[in-house]
Amino acid sequence: MDIGDVVVRKSYDKDVTFKIIDIKKENGKNIFILKGINIRIIADAISEDLEEVNDDHIGSKDKILNTRVNATIKKAISLRGDLRDKVNKAPKIKPDDELMFGRPGKILHVDGDSDYMETCLKVYKQLSLDAVGKCVPEDKQPYVIVDLVKEIKPDIVVITGHDSVLKDTRNYLDLNNYRNSRYYLESIKELRNYNSSYDELVIFAGACQSCYECMLDAGANFASSPSRVLIHCLDPVFVCEKIAYTRIDKVVSITDVIENTITGIKGIGGLQTRGKYREGYPKSSFI
Repeated sequence: MDIGDVVVRKSYDKDVTFKIIDIKKENGKNIFILKGINIRIIADAISEDLEEVNDDHIGSKDKILNTRVNATIKKAISLRGDLRDKVNKAPKIKPDDELMFGRPGKILHVDGDSDYMETCLKVYKQLSLDAVGKCVPEDKQPYVIVDLVKEIKPDIVVITGHDSVLKDTRNYLDLNNYRNSRYYLESIKELRNYNSSYDELVIFAGACQSCYECMLDAGANFASSPSRVLIHCLDPVFVCEKIAYTRIDKVVSITDVIENTITGIKGIGGLQTRGKYREGYPKSSFI
């Protein structure tokens, strides 16, 4: 087996599909470093525990999550018509429905994994969201995040990557017990020094098992992971979808945001936040 091969772990009943991203030597044995394809997890295994599968193989956990993802995407798209209906019920002159238009919030998504970013951008496109993706390693994110925001001028910033909490940790508020949480926290602080308004600049930060409370205290609107669980790779995308398509004069329902994710309340949480969708009238006849 080589780097890039798609594999499953026999000891876990082949439930999750991984890609081999590195091979290390320990005590004369090859240790394969694995990255989850659908679940944001980094793991390792010996060759005897691995079985190579086809690129289109789907593990049992992956199947369950993929079903939820497809259902969430369909639900989000179906609500687009409902959003226009709500806009037209607002007390004002009676505009021609055909001349109404809307603009969801613009998104900047920063992550250190190019494969993950490619997946996210595909789903953003499916959801008709204006999203820009930038691949930046976690430890470099705090140094470039403000410059990226100045360049792209987003309404919503997503800061993600790979994270984990050390095994047998007892102090879950100590950043030293996390792989990358401190970098997300530093990025949030940089952004809040640049723009302190939670409604002007909406921030989602964190990854699997990240220090949720620290992210919120630093200034994030939404973060992971309240119960230190593995979150689904598309959870940040679905959070953005809800914010981007909620009208600017409405406060996003926190429970609606969380219900719109795959992992749910154990993986995602946050604060009251105003939506970023702006209605417009009349639509240009030249577009």
